Amino acid sequence: MIVIKKLLITIVAIITILFITIMTFHINDDRVIEQKAPLEEVTLEEDNSEDSEEETAENVITKEDPVREFLSDNVRKAVQRFFAHDLYVVSIGDSLTEGVGDDAENGGYVGVLEEAVNKEEQLVTIDNFGRRGNRTDQLIKRLEEEKEMIDAVDQADMVLITIGANDIMQVFKNNFADLEMDKFTSEQIRYEQRLNSIFTTLQDINPDASIYLIGFYNPFKEYFPEIEELEYIVDSWNQIGSDVTEQYDQIEYIPIKDLFDDPDIQFFADDNFHPNHIGYEMIAERILDYVTNEGEENEPFRTNEEE
Repeated sequence: MIVIKKLLITIVAIITILFITIMTFHINDDRVIEQKAPLEEVTLEEDNSEDSEEETAENVITKEDPVREFLSDNVRKAVQRFFAHDLYVVSIGDSLTEGVGDDAENGGYVGVLEEAVNKEEQLVTIDNFGRRGNRTDQLIKRLEEEKEMIDAVDQADMVLITIGANDIMQVFKNNFADLEMDKFTSEQIRYEQRLNSIFTTLQDINPDASIYLIGFYNPFKEYFPEIEELEYIVDSWNQIGSDVTEQYDQIEYIPIKDLFDDPDIQFFADDNFHPNHIGYEMIAERILDYVTNEGEENEPFRTNEEE
């Protein structure tokens, strides 16, 4: 049994960030970055060379609006190829699906996807059933009892899921006074069982839908880089998600943790937990990568009508 001693020192800060600040998310201060603002207003550090400053500005613009470049070069053609019919997409899960933290108030990655795919013409309709705070056990219950969501899944061509981060946070919340690695290990086993239950239920409701499980990132890396156990926990839970999806036809795992590794880009909202608009753009880009067969070893998405 490995006791995470360093977590005991910082747990009060973590709990404060995750369970107080998140609940009071609508706090405004001078750190808010207006993603709707023109990219020309990005503040850059001064440079002795004017040419170097212009080059730096161009690099920052590219980094801060990755979806713009991606859509212009890759996805626009893929959208026409893979989204040739009117598709119905249903997104379910936690606050990442709901879009919490999106300072552009654009609906998070779901809003970015809808806007990107439908830019030229209306190709996709997306219904968002994300609910802040949802854990895997709560999503299972919703899939059993929430008629509107069940009916939507039944009609869907594609289902996008974000779930699992709150399961990890529940371990923190319930064990912060005696936090040990085996607490995460035992809960991880239950997490795997609940993922299987979610996927089985979804395929029972709609055996023809393509289903994508979106992984999660480590929001603590910037603030607690010395706590290596946090990185291990996130990696191991992501691995469970990847492993479980491989057991099912028409279900695929989409990793996103690596997208948040660039220290030069502010990906997080003011609660230091959820993505900001830039973060959601990065997630949307990765989803489009995989859905349009631009990601690693993906089969092209086909509608039920094409099969």
